Amino acid sequence: MIRRIALILSTIVLAFGILFTSVLKSASIKYSFSQPTNNTQNSAPAVLGEQKEIEIDYYLPFPGRILPDHFLWPLKALRDKLWLLVTTDAGKKAELKLLFADKRIAMSKTLFEIDKPEIAFSTLTKAEKYLQEASSQEEKNREEGMKTDEFLLKLAKAALKHRQIMEEILPIAPEDAKPGVIETKNVPIRVFEDKRDALLEQGLTPPQNPFNGT
Repeated sequence: MIRRIALILSTIVLAFGILFTSVLKSASIKYSFSQPTNNTQNSAPAVLGEQKEIEIDYYLPFPGRILPDHFLWPLKALRDKLWLLVTTDAGKKAELKLLFADKRIAMSKTLFEIDKPEIAFSTLTKAEKYLQEASSQEEKNREEGMKTDEFLLKLAKAALKHRQIMEEILPIAPEDAKPGVIETKNVPIRVFEDKRDALLEQGLTPPQNPFNGT
């Protein structure tokens, strides 16, 4: 009996070790950008001033004090993965993925603002990966007969908010990071279009897209 318990415990420890290693790898910095120059930083207000101010009726959650540049971040990322793993309700799983997406895009902007573009961009791509996963989960839930009207609208607004944040990131990002940010921006654009069409198909009114024509 004792040997059986020891075997089970060792298996659990090994599983957690593998998961922790994968989290460490996924949390590692994979990009290298030049730091923003003073000219780029000084020109940002002028660029923003030329654009029409956009506000989205959606508020991002507080991302917490442990950001991806913190030495405890791997534990926080591991907690998120375990949280998703033990969540069996499909609707809650979609909500959880959106929560992680929203927190990470807020973190990304903060990291860009404090001149940590490599980890900021990595965090940005993780945010949009979670956003896409939340969108896919919602679509799956809807196809299986779940009522997702409220979450559909929430996702559409979240996608617009993510795009807004990336528009704010662009002026402060290093020049060699901007193409990546622009490419990543396609994720919330596609998510919004998918959710807008789904809302219209159900006779519901999607949120207005303030980026039309841009």
